[in-house]
Amino acid sequence: MRIPLLLLIALAIPLFSGCSRWNRQQALQYDELDPGLVREVRALGNRNWIVIADESFPLHTRRGVRTLLVDKEIPEVLSGVIDVLESQQHVTPIFYRTRELGFVENDDAPGIDLYRRQLTESLRGHEIRDFQYRYLSVVLEDDSKTFAVLVLKTKTALPYSSIFIELDSGYWDQHSEQKLRSKMEKETPTTNS
Repeated sequence: MRIPLLLLIALAIPLFSGCSRWNRQQALQYDELDPGLVREVRALGNRNWIVIADESFPLHTRRGVRTLLVDKEIPEVLSGVIDVLESQQHVTPIFYRTRELGFVENDDAPGIDLYRRQLTESLRGHEIRDFQYRYLSVVLEDDSKTFAVLVLKTKTALPYSSIFIELDSGYWDQHSEQKLRSKMEKETPTTNS
């Protein structure tokens, strides 16, 4: 039996339109996140980190690193975390992904192409910086000696898919800090004698 072309097109349209609406339909929204998770994210401040990790991300035993299991995929969790961070005025997120992610091929890791598209949608225009995984791991380990790191371990099972989020001050940027330090170097402190 031959299916008419118009019928095939009519059946295919909902499938393709559903793919383009992935972010709105499947992404976690702020109010869908676990309230405890929302509190954890809101408690973080300048120089803290959030890692939205794949399943194989190692469990850290160091003090200051807290790991929570989230039964969702990375793009879904990322979207919800961005919602929480955008509602805060005290922090600004800086997003990092592993450079290796751009080189993993779908033949070697089925689903990686779809993951990259979903990740782009979840970021909603936020800039993301690429660094090698080893570099991000070293920076994270070093910062975890002094600052809190929240690891949200997801059910994503794709290589190099973890997203690293460094929190910066939301109301004091690097330019303002450099200006302040320059002013302090030029002026002599006064002493009360």
